[in-house]
Amino acid sequence: MPPASELTQNRTLIAAIGDEDTITGLLLAGIGQVTNEPGREKNFFVASESVKVEDLQKIYNEFIERDDIAILLINQHLADKIRLLIDTFTKPFPAILEIPSKDHPYDPEKDSVLRRVRRLFGE
Repeated sequence: MPPASELTQNRTLIAAIGDEDTITGLLLAGIGQVTNEPGREKNFFVASESVKVEDLQKIYNEFIERDDIAILLINQHLADKIRLLIDTFTKPFPAILEIPSKDHPYDPEKDSVLRRVRRLFGE
């Protein structure tokens, strides 16, 4: 296995899967990247309420397989649609963080990262 520095050296991007308001805010904050490189065209995905689970799974899998993404931000209500994939992800990168959206409040009980931390501390 390569040293940790080699694993993290190319991971410079934050990716995001979210509703239109969330993605707009993140793009205004400067996380967006659009390229012509096949398989790496964008590091964000705007999901409507009617997004199909298959589409979410596809974009999620594309993002977690990329070697240039360090963090994947996903709206919690969208993460709920692909909860099994998120809960079974065990690699250190990208870190998957669930975030609230304007229309859907954040529920810490659903967050896979917080559940793992609680298990670590025996709660």
